[in-house]
Amino acid sequence: MTATAEETEVIPGVYDIPAEMYHGDPIPGGSLSSTGAKKLASSCPAKFKYWLDNPQPGTKALDVGTAAHRLVLDDGPDLVLVDAEKWNTNAIKDEVAAIRAEGNIPLKRAELDQVEAMAAALRADPEAAHLLAPGSGVAEQSAFWDDKGVWRRARFDWLRHDGQIVDYKTARSCRREDLERAFHEHGYAQQQEWYLDAGSALGIADPRMPFKFVLQEKEPPYLVVVTTCDPVARGIGRHLNEIALYTYAACRESGEWPGYTPSPVIGLPAWVERQYEGVR
Repeated sequence: MTATAEETEVIPGVYDIPAEMYHGDPIPGGSLSSTGAKKLASSCPAKFKYWLDNPQPGTKALDVGTAAHRLVLDDGPDLVLVDAEKWNTNAIKDEVAAIRAEGNIPLKRAELDQVEAMAAALRADPEAAHLLAPGSGVAEQSAFWDDKGVWRRARFDWLRHDGQIVDYKTARSCRREDLERAFHEHGYAQQQEWYLDAGSALGIADPRMPFKFVLQEKEPPYLVVVTTCDPVARGIGRHLNEIALYTYAACRESGEWPGYTPSPVIGLPAWVERQYEGVR
């Protein structure tokens, strides 16, 4: 598979390609990712198209998460220590820019210590350590498949040799109530169903093996929770993915990416209206 040769036949499958190639979308004519599906389902086609055409640079928070992935999964960009307390001098700025230009992640001493401690804490958790055990699978594999004329893509954090899909995420809090909000805000139910669709379409996932999220807090003691979406969340995730796929296909065919549906009048949230039932 190449990123530029549009005449090349695209064969559905799982490919070991760099993250930059995956995120740049090597499918001629374009494909829809789980992240794109989440944006389509939660916003409008116009905002999705703007996001697609205007990639945003990474953030320091993303650097820490990516660095944790690198140590936990043993795959990804190199972590480079920039051992200076402040990064506001021109020399340090140039050093950081050069590291990023090479595709690596610059980290302060405290950040490197943080992600190393996170990796150690995860390895001390029996369930997480088993799921992500070195040699039990392969990291950062990219899947591409044709779904009724729409090319879809996914990038697995960890694809176990026994056919189980595992996704590692960092979190502010792994308390149940906080995870419920995070799963909703970040569309994790959509992601789970999207990845399971990939596994089913390509015959690489064992349907008897449940999809697992391994979530870890970014503050000491770097607590770990292993979980999966319940049936209701999964149903909602599938429904939202269907909406995204339909919207993507329709917009691609028409060439139009509309904004929000016109709203001549605006009401209040349903929970507010319930508080004032009978008041007119």
